[in-house]
Amino acid sequence: MAKRDYYEILGVERGASEAELKKAYRRLAMKYHPDRNPDDKDAEEKFKEANEAYEVLSDAAKRSAYDQYGHAGVDPQMGGGGGAGFGGANFSDIFGDVFSDFFGGARGGSRGGAQRGSDLRYTLELDLEEAVRGTTVTIRVPTLVGCKTCDGSGAKKGTSPVTCTTCGGIGQVRMQQGFFSVQQTCPRCHGSGKMITDPCGSCHGQGRVEESKTLSVKVPPGVDTGDRIRLSGEGEAGTHGGPAGDLYVVVNVREHAIFQRDGKHLYCEVPISFADAALGGELEVPTLDGRVKLKIPEGTQTGKLFRLRGKGVAPVRGGAAGDLMCRVAVETPVNLNKRQRELLDEFRKSLQGDDSHSPKASGWFEGVKRFFGDV
Repeated sequence: MAKRDYYEILGVERGASEAELKKAYRRLAMKYHPDRNPDDKDAEEKFKEANEAYEVLSDAAKRSAYDQYGHAGVDPQMGGGGGAGFGGANFSDIFGDVFSDFFGGARGGSRGGAQRGSDLRYTLELDLEEAVRGTTVTIRVPTLVGCKTCDGSGAKKGTSPVTCTTCGGIGQVRMQQGFFSVQQTCPRCHGSGKMITDPCGSCHGQGRVEESKTLSVKVPPGVDTGDRIRLSGEGEAGTHGGPAGDLYVVVNVREHAIFQRDGKHLYCEVPISFADAALGGELEVPTLDGRVKLKIPEGTQTGKLFRLRGKGVAPVRGGAAGDLMCRVAVETPVNLNKRQRELLDEFRKSLQGDDSHSPKASGWFEGVKRFFGDV
C-alpha cells in the first residue's frame, strides 16, 4: 500500500515552518494518542502515521531528501520514515523537552558545537595588611588557550574540518529509548557537525593547548577570606569559536602575628605588667596605621577590653571603618630575684585580712561557701 504524503498527513503546506510543523503534529498526537483512544486501531494507525511524518519533516536533512526524492529518499536505517511506529514519537515537542532532559538529548542545545570555556578558580594568599589596604598582584594561571597554529579549528594548517558522517552535519542523532525516540548530541562530533580528518600537530585536534597566563589582579581595600574577584574572559578558551570562561580569584587572608579579624573589627591581646595593672599607666599599642597611646586606669583586671574607634577595617563594599579591640592580659612576673621576692611577700602580707583589694576573689569565695553550705 502506497504511503500518504507526509505534508498531507500533518495538514500543512510544503513550505511550512518548523513551528507550523510542530503545532500540527502536537494537535494530531494529542488527538490520536493511544492513551486517549484505548482499543481504537484506527486512532493508533493515525498516531503512527503522524509520528512518522513529523519524524522526517522535523529533521532538516531528512526533509530535504524527502522533498527531492519522496519516500525513497528517506533512509529507514537513519531513523527516518518507514516503520518508525511508536518508537519515533517526538514527545519532547509535546511536553517541553522533558524527555530530552532525562536522556541527555539536546534539542535546545547549541548546534554547531560552539561551547563556552570552563570557569577557573585561583586561590590568592594575602597578608592582612594587603587585604585591608588593597594591592595589585601578578599571578600565573595554567589554563587552556586557543591554538594559534590552527586558529582554534583543530585541523592541520591548510585543511578544514569535514561534515560528520554520523549525524550528517546536524550535530544531533536520534536514539531509541524503549517506547521513545530521543534526540541526543552526536557522540562522534560532540554536536559540532564536523570531523577533523587531519588534526593539527600542535593541539592534536583539540583546538586548544595548555599554557600559563600572567595576569595582573587589582585587589580592592577591605577584602576578606572567601571574597571573589571575577576576571571576565580569563578562564579556559571556548571550543569551536565559543567564548572563554571566567577566572575567579578567591581571597585567603593569612593569619597575623598580632591581629585577629572579625568582619570589619580587629582584635589584639596586650600584655601588661602586674604593677601597671594595679597602678595604671600608659602603653603604646600597634595598629595597622602605626602606634597609638593607650591609657590603662589603675586597678585594671585581665580580660578588660579597650576600644580604639576607627582603627579596624573599612569594608570592601563601603561603610565606616571598624574598631580595634585591645584585650588586656595581666602577666604574672617570673624569674624573680631574692629582693623582688621579699618585696612581693611583704606586699602580700600587707593585703591579708583586707578583702577590699580583691573584690572578685572575695565574691568568689563567698559563692564557694554558699555552695558547700547548700550541699
